[in-house]
Amino acid sequence: MGQRVALLGVLGVLLCAGSAAAATPQELTITVSDGTQLSCALVEPDGTAPATGWPAVMLFHGLGGKHEDMETLATQALAPAGFASLMCDARGHGTSGGLFGLDGPADVQDTRELFAWLTARPEISDTQIGALGISLGGGAVWNATMAGIPFKAIVPVITWTNLVTALAPQSLSKSGLVEYLAQLVPSARWDPALLAAEPALLQSTDMTQVRALAIPRSVLGRLPSITTPTLLIQGRHDFLFDVDQAEAAYKQLKGPKALYVGDLGHSPAANPTAEVPTYWGLAVKWFARFLDGAPNGIDKSPFVELAHDPWDGRVTTYKSLPPTKTITVALPGTSALQSDGKAVRGVRVTGGPHETFGDSTVSVKYSGAKGWDRLVAVLTVAGQATPITAGGVKLTGSSGVATIHLMNEAVRIPSGARLVVYLGATSTVQSSADALYLADVQPGSAITLGRATLTLSVLTKAVSK
Repeated sequence: MGQRVALLGVLGVLLCAGSAAAATPQELTITVSDGTQLSCALVEPDGTAPATGWPAVMLFHGLGGKHEDMETLATQALAPAGFASLMCDARGHGTSGGLFGLDGPADVQDTRELFAWLTARPEISDTQIGALGISLGGGAVWNATMAGIPFKAIVPVITWTNLVTALAPQSLSKSGLVEYLAQLVPSARWDPALLAAEPALLQSTDMTQVRALAIPRSVLGRLPSITTPTLLIQGRHDFLFDVDQAEAAYKQLKGPKALYVGDLGHSPAANPTAEVPTYWGLAVKWFARFLDGAPNGIDKSPFVELAHDPWDGRVTTYKSLPPTKTITVALPGTSALQSDGKAVRGVRVTGGPHETFGDSTVSVKYSGAKGWDRLVAVLTVAGQATPITAGGVKLTGSSGVATIHLMNEAVRIPSGARLVVYLGATSTVQSSADALYLADVQPGSAITLGRATLTLSVLTKAVSK
């Protein structure tokens, strides 16, 4: 949702437009019906508008960002292709008024009124309007579409469809990541309801309160009702919004759809600038087909594209989600842990190279849990600092089997590599720099971990070199 994502709109789009002259943003302030003033910019193509008006795209920035983050995309990619663009600082961001609502009802109403403002302009089409949003902005696109705002095509980028599973899968908050995100918008600019729920989310203590806020801001479960042509752009190695968030939408959407999975995203994504023209070019092509009616073939059949990692200028294309297979390995051992203790289990996986994709798990037998109410697993390749994936679960009893669902990350595993699973109360058991799960058990807590099983979902055939 944050700062790295904002750079995607500014840094790389220059590559997308070649030598095309950039349009000039018209900076303006739009006052919505509750009196809130939104700081915005309108970008229009050069020349005379067509008789039916310019088709247009509403652009939405990431958490902690501002509308200027989207201006390069508007001026150097969309305008040269014949699209106008409207972008605004979200409530509680930049120089807009209002309070940060995490794409809540007030934000949806803002989008509805901005849509009406845009389509009322004589030089803008009153029907051919699309939307593209990055991270927090992608959530704005989903929620506005779900609320009935009549976009003709949408492009949600590195975002969520289920905010509960994104922030607190299996009822255990990604507390370190949530704490970082919370700092991107000053607390004085938060909606009071969000501030009230923050402690419960950080400590994973009252998920009822968290769900009450997150579920209305999530489209999962309502996706089959959306028929708007949708291009999903998601990161293959993103610890905030993993591949599952977009894959769920791809499975359920009933209208025209496509999925691009690349090296972009939140940490630990590489975000190579050389890849930017590929996915932004795909977005422009999507809008050209569904806003402008250009018969460019992008809608001939649903497709999935998986960019290679590291980026080599190529993608592997599938007619549906990539085929996968399952590798199951035992991780034997017994580990008695006290407070900040950890268990480390390793195994060498035969064959390869492998490339993770899909839903993987670590199942662990445990007993004697005293004050130990959570268990985190971090999967790595031995010798590599950046994890492949991780997951965590709240424990509900003193003994049993904990099944930890790992984030769906598309990562290459070299042939003959040794995999290492770290188990403990926080993700720092793998490295002090691994700040994904930070909320710890109380001092004096104890648990005994027994045999573990790693079930790994991998591509039937690895595509990355």
